[in-house]
Amino acid sequence: MRVPEQWAGAASTILSFFFILDMIRRWCPRELYRRLTTFLLELDRYFYPSIRVSIHEFTGSNLRPHEAYPAVEAYLSVNSSKTVKKLKAEMVKDRRKLVFTMDENERVIDEFQGVQMTWISSKTRTPQGQGGPGTLYSGNPEPERRHYRLVFHKRYRELVFGPYLEHVIKTGKEICQRNRQRKLFTNGHHRSSWSYILFDHPATFETLAMEPEKKTKIIKDLLTFKESKDFYARIGKAWKRGYLLYGPPGTGKSTMIAAMANLLEYDIYDLELTSVAGNTELRRLLTETTGKSIIVIEDIDCSLDLTGQRKKVAGKHPPDVKKDMGKSSKSGDKGESSGSGTGSKVTLSGLLNFIDGLWSACCGERIIVFTTNHVDKLDPALTRRGRMDMHIKLSYCSFEAFKVLAKNYLQLEDHPLFQSIRNLMEVTEITPADVAESLMPKSPDQDAERCLRILIQALQEAKEKQEAEEKQEAKKEVKEKECDKVSLWVLLRKYLTPYTVFHLDPAICVQRE
Repeated sequence: MRVPEQWAGAASTILSFFFILDMIRRWCPRELYRRLTTFLLELDRYFYPSIRVSIHEFTGSNLRPHEAYPAVEAYLSVNSSKTVKKLKAEMVKDRRKLVFTMDENERVIDEFQGVQMTWISSKTRTPQGQGGPGTLYSGNPEPERRHYRLVFHKRYRELVFGPYLEHVIKTGKEICQRNRQRKLFTNGHHRSSWSYILFDHPATFETLAMEPEKKTKIIKDLLTFKESKDFYARIGKAWKRGYLLYGPPGTGKSTMIAAMANLLEYDIYDLELTSVAGNTELRRLLTETTGKSIIVIEDIDCSLDLTGQRKKVAGKHPPDVKKDMGKSSKSGDKGESSGSGTGSKVTLSGLLNFIDGLWSACCGERIIVFTTNHVDKLDPALTRRGRMDMHIKLSYCSFEAFKVLAKNYLQLEDHPLFQSIRNLMEVTEITPADVAESLMPKSPDQDAERCLRILIQALQEAKEKQEAEEKQEAKKEVKEKECDKVSLWVLLRKYLTPYTVFHLDPAICVQRE
């Protein structure tokens, strides 16, 4: 018999089998069909005595990332590059080498203590909005859920569930740590989930423009926190710490956060409060974060109406405004309303629970950072110790901070012009960002001395502007005092005229004063 005839016979047999199976499913009584199905499954287990274990990329109803999945993927990447034909290539940190992992529907054979196990990679498509976190550049209309399936003989159950899987997870985590790429997450892209890009910011505490004593204090505090897991467990507190960074614009608050992440090797979650629908979504976003991370809310005084004026407003508005405020508060989750016009229903109580409520302990080793330009506008409940444990003021550039910038930009540790710059900085307010811009060479032939003279000119201009503003403010205060005296005289004249027969000119009174 020729080969085509053999294939034709096999195809006919398969079609006949499926036809009979469909007829049985349609016409066979339900109870008999159930028993027949159970019998076939038992028959399958007898002839194919294998156990299948699936490890999915996301797990649970809220699709949290599976902690074991990256470890399994890293472990299989070692063997898959040697035997698998379809591979995925990804760049690891510093862009120095590629890491290869199994592509879809590929399998790799692994051996442990003389026993062979099979790993199969696969994925399923899910409806839009249920695919878990992705990158900022992902535009797939149907997100994909990937998973690995481990297949082995049932006689090796104890070996696989014990030593083998422990070996896989431990080895995979070690590989992940070597190839780890830190990420910058945001919730602004898909609104209801985290998206990320790779975090590659060069800021360090060595290049940060700050007084050395203050810098050393912050570094010690951060490193102590990182090594304090047992301490926090002993005192019964969640392993987290809060930092409040405040100061004028351009003083390096964002750069400080990047330096903290690089020092601790943590991921960053940049939380955009105006994109959060309400307290429930805020809580869910919190549970989707991981340990070894920094959660950042920048310019919190501008994000939502969470300032200290929330209680004073109700007593100062006219009745119609109060009525509108009452309606808006009823539509929120709890008493205090969120920002106006943002579409977000996050309340102050919801944010406080986010910081140090019961849900804040869902993942350990986390730092929460708030930044603001106006710390006096924040509600005291947000900034008290225990929520924001360390308050760091980033103010105008000092001479010590200037020396750091001069070393970074001009590779100078000393120069004859430094004394002139010191004298000007003692009486002039200028931000580190403005100093850095002056020290930045604008052309190849612009030497260090030229940059320093540009900075001196900028300081002199800032000093003149500051003096002009102070004079203008002084004139304004004098004028206000004169107006107050005239107003007082008018008030006295109004009440004393019926009882007096003399009149004085207010201008004369002011002049005599």
